[in-house]
Amino acid sequence: MNKTELINTIADKSGLSKVDSKKALDAFIDAVTEEVKSGGKVSLVGFGTFSITQKAARKGVNPRTKAVINIPAKKSVKFKAGADLNSL
Repeated sequence: MNKTELINTIADKSGLSKVDSKKALDAFIDAVTEEVKSGGKVSLVGFGTFSITQKAARKGVNPRTKAVINIPAKKSVKFKAGADLNSL
């Protein structure tokens, strides 16, 4: 399912127009993005939790040259499925 199909599904199930459904979905995405970027987490009971994790720096190997390279530390977004979603 892509974003357009999701908007259509939201419109059908909620009775909202497609324009309002798109606004609602965009607002949801913006709110989750802002919270996770600020270091917080978003928990939707039964669905799942969006959070941020820190990945440590490590060494890797370039498969073409076999040279050892340093991979820097970075932050990454993590989604953990909730009980209702996980039981499928």
